[in-house]
Amino acid sequence: MKGLKSVLLIPALLILALLAQQTLFIVNQTQQALVIQLGHPLDKVYGPGLHAKLPFVQNVVYFEARILDYDARPAEALTSDLKTIVLDNYARWKIEDPLRFYRTMRTEANAQARLDAVIYSQIRAHIGRHTLTEVVADERNSIMESVTEKASQQMKEFGISIVDVRIKRTDLPAENQRAIFDRMRAERERQATQYRSEGSEEATKIRSAAEKERALILAEAGKQAQVLRGEGDAEAARIYAEAFSRSPEFFSFQRGLEALRKSLGENTRMVLTPDSPLLQPIK
Repeated sequence: MKGLKSVLLIPALLILALLAQQTLFIVNQTQQALVIQLGHPLDKVYGPGLHAKLPFVQNVVYFEARILDYDARPAEALTSDLKTIVLDNYARWKIEDPLRFYRTMRTEANAQARLDAVIYSQIRAHIGRHTLTEVVADERNSIMESVTEKASQQMKEFGISIVDVRIKRTDLPAENQRAIFDRMRAERERQATQYRSEGSEEATKIRSAAEKERALILAEAGKQAQVLRGEGDAEAARIYAEAFSRSPEFFSFQRGLEALRKSLGENTRMVLTPDSPLLQPIK
C-alpha cells in the first residue's frame, strides 16, 4: 500500500511542479513584465517580485527596466553652409511604458530601427540649421539637447523615453578629406615657395650689401695706399733733393752714372766722341 502511495506521489509532485512553473513567475530587479493572454497583453505591468498567472493560457514577456544603449551607424548630414559631414552618434533610451511598447514595437530590435530613423531625421534637421563650426564646437551641446527633446517626444507614443543623444565623432567624407588634404598640400607648397623666394631675395640683399661694403673697404684702402705712397715719394724726393743740393757735383756724377748704366746693356755697342756728355762722369 505504501509502495502504491509512493508511486502515485511522484507523478503528483511532478504535476504540482509543472503547475507551479506555469503559474508562478519571477521578475528581476532589472526587469518589468507583461502577462500575455491569447496573444493580447493584460493592462497590468509587473514589477520585481514573485507573481502568478493562469497556467497554459497566459505567458510572460520580460522587458529591460534599465537604460539601454543605441549605437547608430555613421551617416552623412548637410550643414547650413553646405558642408557635408559624417556623424557617428549614440543614444540612451528606456522603456517607460511596457504595455504601449509591446503593442507598437514588440521587440527591442524594432525599437532600435525606429530610433535610428527618428534620431537621424532630427539630427539632420537640426544640423541643417547650423554651420559646420557651430556643429563641431559652438552649439554642439544645445543641438544635442534639442535633438534629445524632439526625438523623445516622437518616441513617447511607442512607450519609449530617450534619455540622451550624443555625437561620438564628426568626420568629413572621404572625398572631402582628399580634397582638403590636396588643398593643404598646395598651401604648404605655396608657402614653401614663398619662403624660398623671400630667402633668395634676402640672400641677394645680404650679398649685395657685402659686395658694396667690400668695394668701399678696398677703395678706402687703395686711397690710403696712394696717399701713403705719395707721401713716401714726396719724402724720398725731399731727402734726395736735400742730399743732392749739398753736393751738385756728386749729383751730376750720379746722374751720369745712372745714364750710362741704363744705356750700356748686355752686348751693347756704342760709338762715342771724347766730348760726349755720357763720358763726362768717367772724365
